[in-house]
Amino acid sequence: MKAFEERLAHLEGLAAKIRDRDVPLEKAMAMFDEGVELSKGLEKELRSFERKIEILSNEPSLDGSGKAELKPF
Repeated sequence: MKAFEERLAHLEGLAAKIRDRDVPLEKAMAMFDEGVELSKGLEKELRSFERKIEILSNEPSLDGSGKAELKPF
């Protein structure tokens, strides 16, 4: 699977191509469909990242300082 940043860049590229008036409508619609699916996957991954950050932010530290301790996931 491609990295998040690569997929986001691909989505941005699709959006730019769709705006090109020289692209046939049928091809633009296919790129739009691809972009919708890509954006759904990216959004799902972002929600997962947000949940992990919430968990890490709300987790008490082991040393009793009250500060959250970042742990690899």
